[in-house]
Amino acid sequence: MPDLTDPITIGGIRLPNRLVLAPLAGIGSWFVRLQARRYGAGLVVSEMVSSFAVHYRNEKTCRELLVIDPREHEGGAVSVQLFGADPGVMRSAAATVAAAGADLIDINMGCPVPKVCRTGAGAALLADPDLAVAVATAAVEGGGLPVTVKLRSGWRAGETDGIALAHRLVDEAGVAAIALHPRPATLAHRGRPDYALAAELVRTLDAPVLLSGGLHSAQAVRDAYEQTGAAAVMLARGALGNPWLFEELLGRRDQPPGRDEVLAELDWIIDCAGRHLGVERAGRYLRRFYPWYVERLALEPPRARALTSALQRVESFAAVRELLSCTLDAQLA
Repeated sequence: MPDLTDPITIGGIRLPNRLVLAPLAGIGSWFVRLQARRYGAGLVVSEMVSSFAVHYRNEKTCRELLVIDPREHEGGAVSVQLFGADPGVMRSAAATVAAAGADLIDINMGCPVPKVCRTGAGAALLADPDLAVAVATAAVEGGGLPVTVKLRSGWRAGETDGIALAHRLVDEAGVAAIALHPRPATLAHRGRPDYALAAELVRTLDAPVLLSGGLHSAQAVRDAYEQTGAAAVMLARGALGNPWLFEELLGRRDQPPGRDEVLAELDWIIDCAGRHLGVERAGRYLRRFYPWYVERLALEPPRARALTSALQRVESFAAVRELLSCTLDAQLA
């Protein structure tokens, strides 16, 4: 079985290793992807982008979500994830994404969020496999890039519609790889992923299978990778505020980051977000990031809770840095 550090080719695109930053809705901006690339991710995927917004040239979508930093291509590939249920619109959006500099296109057919499913997109496509195949075919034709599809195993527990759809997407639409989250859509992120089902898809599908779901630690990743025989693994929540997980899995580190490393990385994120969104919007946007980095500081639990709470109320990045400094000084006193 290949090691996670071994290269892999998807649709003719060579990746230097088998570690993928998963699409993270509302989070996977260019600088989050670049962070994962800096720490070794072989493939980075954008947050979910509306094919309709791209097709109709929504100004905010095109200005913010289709940005690809040139450094993202250094040492790996970049994929943009689209969602939608109209083949014509998907064909147009795929062409725009290709022109923006993506190396691959991923289609979301697994998101269980109601506002996505109500449009017929995301996991709703599990119930309409003919439309799902048409949407994927349109992306392949429109973009001229390798297309992957991210799927759930089914809509409800016990259902395997996603497994059957995976075969059709590869055989009929020419999809280059399937990213499988082996939990039903109705369970979101609850419960244990069905890695045995993922292993069955790996065994029967004539295309690489990328594994997602439940990969919160290096040991969990290694165990799931070995159990399923997947071609690669997608790190999602486990990588939030923890880009060092990529280094650990690549054998580049065996110790958790020190406090100075954590603070330096958070400072880098703050700087990038400020430049991308403007200071005021970035301040609000980063409130979801702070708890992930506080967790890495190894503070006493009461102090960590107090710091996390205080960071949700600060009005400036200078105040963020001062609060972090004061808290750490108090911990060491």
